[in-house]
Amino acid sequence: MRRAVPYAVFILVVVGLGSLMGLLNLPGEWYQSLQKPSFNPPAWIFGPVWTALYVMIGIAGARIWLLKPRSTPMALWLAQMVLNLLWTPAFFGLHSPGFGLVVIVPLLALILGFIVKAWPMDRLASVLFWPYAAWVSFASLLNLSLFLLN
Repeated sequence: MRRAVPYAVFILVVVGLGSLMGLLNLPGEWYQSLQKPSFNPPAWIFGPVWTALYVMIGIAGARIWLLKPRSTPMALWLAQMVLNLLWTPAFFGLHSPGFGLVVIVPLLALILGFIVKAWPMDRLASVLFWPYAAWVSFASLLNLSLFLLN
């Protein structure tokens, strides 16, 4: 039971902060008015995808925290969370696909760095970031397309 507490805290904090950023920076009319690429997904998909990803991010963070809280993978985990939480206000809050790109490119690098550095310590934590890396790769392409089209 004691071991479940860090998992619950990490998941609740990550899902809670991610949801809060989304609620404080809704896409709104500005985003609706943008020219979108043909591969732009429907709006309804973002909530479920991010919720699932945030749960996996929280689990991965808790696993590394329990193993070695003062480690390179934990530092990478924390850094990617900062950029993850910054992207929504940068893109939607400031109406800036350019600033979104400035945030999402290093975010992707940190995610990939976490995958590599966590692998020797905890393979499951590393694997939990694979869907996240795939989604942020797609989101980076989408962000770049929105920047170029608008």
